[in-house]
Amino acid sequence: MSTPQALLAAGPSFIDPEWLISTFGLIGILAIVFAESGVLIGLFLPGDSLLFTAGLLVADGRYLHQPLWLVCLLVAVAAVVGDQVGYLFGKRVGPSLFRRPNSRLFKQENVHRANAFFARYGARSIVLARFVPVVRTFTPVIAGVSRMHYRTFVTYNIIGGVLWGTGVTVLGYFLGQISFVKTNIELILIAIVLISVVPIGIQFLRSRRRSATTAADATASNSASGTN
Repeated sequence: MSTPQALLAAGPSFIDPEWLISTFGLIGILAIVFAESGVLIGLFLPGDSLLFTAGLLVADGRYLHQPLWLVCLLVAVAAVVGDQVGYLFGKRVGPSLFRRPNSRLFKQENVHRANAFFARYGARSIVLARFVPVVRTFTPVIAGVSRMHYRTFVTYNIIGGVLWGTGVTVLGYFLGQISFVKTNIELILIAIVLISVVPIGIQFLRSRRRSATTAADATASNSASGTN
């Protein structure tokens, strides 16, 4: 029978929060939060599960030995700074995103999804997007492209960064002190990894389905043109 450790090792290391934390420590957490908050290379990094696991491990005293308040403070700062970089990136070079072709790691549908989210919620989207994978990465860029008033963006960015960075970490910390969670922490980490993969899997399946539909429509259109 596979052990929890073996199951965790079976997947890619970059989506295993415990491996990331045990390997890179607090500095790695801050780098990933910064990247996922506003740098497009962080699109598939496990932000939510990473912070939740960080809280669990602070409570458990494993890998992270800094006090909870310091971890939360630094995570919030990394999240806020990441979004600031995303905003400035969008303001200066963001419009080219709408002309960039699709690739394995970049999909125009993610830009449009974040744009629709931003259009629907306005300034509030800066806070709400923190809790939505993928949208979280693109929303500050869209805010920059849209030339959102900078002071407004900074205000909502700070609120969102503190709520997300502190809230998810503290939730993991307090749950990590529950005896059932402490006893079954490896199984909890497996569940966190699986949950973090779900949004990526859904996005991948949707992208494949849309590509197949587009290809089928193009084939049908070409066939119809050939018979006319």
